[in-house]
Amino acid sequence: MPTLADVAREAGVSSAAASSALSGAKGSTRVSVETRERVLAAAARLSYRPNATARALTFQRTNAIGFVANIANEEPNLYFLEIFSGVVRGATQAQQSTSIFPLGGWEEAPKRIPALCDGRVDGLVVLARQLEDDSTTWLPPHTPMVTIHAGPLLQAQVNVEADDEAGGYTIARHMLELGYRRILCMGGPVNVKGADVRVDGFLRAHAEAAVEVASDHLIRTWFTAEGGRQAMREWLQRHRGQPLPEAVCCGSDDIAFGCIEALQSCGLSVPRDISIAGFDDTLMARALGMTTVRQPLLEIGRRAVEALMQLIEAQRRGEAYEGPRDIVLPVEIVHRRTLPGPRSEPLTIP
Repeated sequence: MPTLADVAREAGVSSAAASSALSGAKGSTRVSVETRERVLAAAARLSYRPNATARALTFQRTNAIGFVANIANEEPNLYFLEIFSGVVRGATQAQQSTSIFPLGGWEEAPKRIPALCDGRVDGLVVLARQLEDDSTTWLPPHTPMVTIHAGPLLQAQVNVEADDEAGGYTIARHMLELGYRRILCMGGPVNVKGADVRVDGFLRAHAEAAVEVASDHLIRTWFTAEGGRQAMREWLQRHRGQPLPEAVCCGSDDIAFGCIEALQSCGLSVPRDISIAGFDDTLMARALGMTTVRQPLLEIGRRAVEALMQLIEAQRRGEAYEGPRDIVLPVEIVHRRTLPGPRSEPLTIP
């Protein structure tokens, strides 16, 4: 492959002049318009392409960002895919390339994340939902980082998330306004911030409506279809012969998908026998016509990249980042067929 020295020789200029002409940098080596055109013509004749590594060293930018996520689960993760689509959209707008750095579990984060901050990317977007480490002293200070839905244990420079508490509150209030009273809450895992505050919102709506939530109507499970499937199956087995809840309010779409499978395996139909609502509004929820709380997943990913680019630029200039540290985007209910209103006659769990 032709080198910068080859281009300089072809154009009859020094390597420094050729570099300045090709990069358009305002350095100590200034070139005339005529010299610049001669260098560009020589580069075109030789089919010269700048060396990305050399340019990164010169400009202290790789024009690449990393996306870190725990994707060890065997199930397709639609939440991850839609967030990542937003990240790619934001990176494309910012003319950045994107690399995915998967984790086999959040216990790998204290070793894995610092290892990624070796100059291969200018910054990281971390999809941090279930970080279990109780210390963040391992976070590299030299690499800008933005988290998405981070828990309190991971304090990066900026965090982007949806208004989870408002989502849990709004969907529960809507169900109560439709006339549902016996609502089973199938929330996400305990000690995960987003899951906890969604349940808080569910309970707040019931408290305001003076509707008591039975102790056995509040279940916590993983943000997966298998988590919802197993939790619902076990709950139904424990409550055989008892009244079937009128509806299930789920902490994620994936949990709701698992609940629907477990209900169907018992001969129960959604929404004929029992209603259900999810949280996320992923592609599958849209395909199934499931009522859910819509998080702006694409926009969350895009905004994370936007904030990361601001952090990177502030660091390059040696300036303090002046943007928001906590970016919380609104949610909304998407009304579909799985929440038509309570049955006139209660059913018994088979």
